[in-house]
Amino acid sequence: MLDYLGYDAWFAAREPQEAIADWEAARVTAVDRGACRIRNRAGEVLAELAGRFAYRAECASDLPCVGDWVMAGYYDNGTSAIIHDVLPRKTWLRRKAAGAGHSEQMIAANVDTAFIVQSCHADFNPNRLERYLSMVAEGGVEAVIVLTKTDLVTRAELERQFSLVRSITGVDAVGISVLTGEGMHDLTSLLSAGRTYCLLGSSGVGKTSLVNRLLGKEAFAVRTVSGTGEGTHTTTRRHLVVLDAGAMIIDSPGMRELGMLGAQNSMDVTGEGGSGFTSIQALAQKCRYADCRHGQEPDCAVRAALERGELSTERYENYLKLRSESEFHAMSGLEKRKKDRAFGKLVRSTKKTLRK
Repeated sequence: MLDYLGYDAWFAAREPQEAIADWEAARVTAVDRGACRIRNRAGEVLAELAGRFAYRAECASDLPCVGDWVMAGYYDNGTSAIIHDVLPRKTWLRRKAAGAGHSEQMIAANVDTAFIVQSCHADFNPNRLERYLSMVAEGGVEAVIVLTKTDLVTRAELERQFSLVRSITGVDAVGISVLTGEGMHDLTSLLSAGRTYCLLGSSGVGKTSLVNRLLGKEAFAVRTVSGTGEGTHTTTRRHLVVLDAGAMIIDSPGMRELGMLGAQNSMDVTGEGGSGFTSIQALAQKCRYADCRHGQEPDCAVRAALERGELSTERYENYLKLRSESEFHAMSGLEKRKKDRAFGKLVRSTKKTLRK
């Protein structure tokens, strides 16, 4: 069985009907320039995409990403494999691809919990935290806030940051120091065998150091900038590792850009520890109009709270900015896919005409 890698009845029920008898389910542990590493009960091997599967993919997000379950055929005595299909994703983490376009980039799939990592020394940023929370909620993933490098700040400063996180998320943060070991027990107590966790955060916040600590060895290189205590960008690709206790961790490169895609869905529903805008979401339930945009509409509970000073201008403006950005990119992406499909139909129609 593959349950120790997270494979359950949900995925088994979604195996393709046309699956060949010798295809097997395997989990993607790394993707690098189109090549994948996959893992099943026999171990981890290098895999390539079947030409037919790659041709059918309409966009990059249809291709395998770390955490995906795929159907693969093995050859060379099981030392190599070909990926023929990707199973539906139960949960996902994605963002707008860096740059001026509107395409999406998959970060990881089938993640149970995302550890949103910020350094409490130099990286702590409430606005960026709200972006991560919105992205995580949009993909149906549970979020846990992790503040690293607690040994570099005073106890008073750490408590101030904890309080600010609670005001944003409605939940407590876990504070850790990989150097001293402080808080590591609190973090490891959240890990369960067979479940998948993903580390999200900027470069240098200590994600790779945390993975090394959890593995109990220096599996991945870490460099430190002298005089600041901040690490540099060391992870160049996403990879999934299995801890001795059975939990799975996906490390990921730091993200300089975190464009929103579809996060308006997660920003318009209530739920503790959801998108990071739970207080605004709760206020929105009291607006006169269900589709209130919280701008100039009459009897807007969000605007009223802003005017009473119960809601900060910064949080209100960040909420509107993220919602507007998400709606814009989602709409643009939909229009682009419609055009791509229409063009594809035109090409196929032309080929049929030429064959006649």
